[in-house]
Amino acid sequence: MRTKTLIISFAAALLCAGAATAGNGPAKFLFRFQGQLTATPSNGGVSINVQGGNKAALRAMLGAPVTQTFAYGTNTEFLKWAAGKPTIVQAGDLAAGDYVTVNVRAPRGSDLAAVEQQQAGIVGDHGTQLFKPDKPLYLFRGTLTSVGSSTVTVHVTGGDRRALRLLIGSSSDQTFTFGGETIFLLWQGKVPTVIDASKLVVGDRIVVRIRAAAKSSLGEVESTPANHIGDREPAPAK
Repeated sequence: MRTKTLIISFAAALLCAGAATAGNGPAKFLFRFQGQLTATPSNGGVSINVQGGNKAALRAMLGAPVTQTFAYGTNTEFLKWAAGKPTIVQAGDLAAGDYVTVNVRAPRGSDLAAVEQQQAGIVGDHGTQLFKPDKPLYLFRGTLTSVGSSTVTVHVTGGDRRALRLLIGSSSDQTFTFGGETIFLLWQGKVPTVIDASKLVVGDRIVVRIRAAAKSSLGEVESTPANHIGDREPAPAK
C-alpha cells in the first residue's frame, strides 16, 4: 500500500513539474485593465483611458498617465457583449468611446511597458457602459485630513444627494475604506495620473466614490472599499 502511495505521489510531482515548464518560461499572471477606448483599435494597438482593473494592473499603472496602449495580435480575441452574451468580432468593430476590458498575461511583477508589449488575450467591448452597476453610487467631496493603511479620513463638504443624506446628524469628518482594487488618481490640471495611497496629500481636495447597497447605513458605506479616490479632482462643470 505504501509503495502504491509513493508511486502516485511521484506521478503527481512529475505532472506539477511538467505544468510549471510547459510555458517554456515563468508562469504568466493576469493583468486586467478596464477603461474607455480612445479610438478604434488599429496597427496592433488598443488605446484606452484606464479607469480600473485588478490589483496587478493598478500596481503596474502607478505613476503612469491614465491613457495607455496595449498590444494585440493574431491570438487576441475581440468580444462584443450585448444582452449578457459575447460575440466574436474584429478589432475594427470596436468604436471610440466604448468601454472595454483588456486582459493581458505577463510574468508576475512585470512593469507596465513589459505588460503592454504582450499581446492581449481578450479585449471585451461592453458598449457605452463598462458594466451596469448593481449598486448605487455614494460620492463624497471634501478635504483629506489623514491617510491610514486601508482608510482615508475626509472633512466632507459636499457630495451627491445619496451621500449627503447619510451625513444628516453626523460629523463632517468621516473615515472611508479602500482596498486592492481601489484606483487612486492624482489630477494635475486636467491630466490624471495613477498613484497609490501613500502619494495622497493631506489638505488636498478629495473625491471618494463608493458603490454600496441601496439604503446602506453610513457605517456600511464607509466599511465598503471605495472604487475610486481622486486627489485634486476638478470640480464638475456647472
